Amino acid sequence: MAKVIINSFEDFAAYVGKEIGVSEYLKISQGQISQFADATLDHQWIHLDAERAKTESPYQKTIAHGYLTLSLVPHLWDQIVEVNNIRMLVNYGIDGLKFNQPVIVDSAVRLRVKLNAITNLRGIAKAELNAVMEIKDNPKPAFAASIILLYHFI
Repeated sequence: MAKVIINSFEDFAAYVGKEIGVSEYLKISQGQISQFADATLDHQWIHLDAERAKTESPYQKTIAHGYLTLSLVPHLWDQIVEVNNIRMLVNYGIDGLKFNQPVIVDSAVRLRVKLNAITNLRGIAKAELNAVMEIKDNPKPAFAASIILLYHFI
């Protein structure tokens, strides 16, 4: 899949109200989940204890941290778009984040992005992205949110 190329504010603005693209699927392994638990100090059993999950979890397997799936947005977004002619990109905020469905270990996720709005703030493009993290073979997404990024164009 070819990346969408954005070279200016005007290029971005052409996508308002439209889907920009969809990333490739990425499999979530137990190793990733365990490393995320160590990095965030969130060692809840539902993420790490496969034996306990078999009997006590409604999913019967471990699940990824919701924030692990959220942390994949930059990597997956980079598969969708290439933004050129910028000095800097800043994560500005997340509105309306709702975790809808757990991501069970060894599931694959992908990011689907639509541009809700873009505002020119004196040369800084404030992009509001409708981001949906889809789970392969699952009709319900892991999460949906409005991701707000600031692109400092040259």
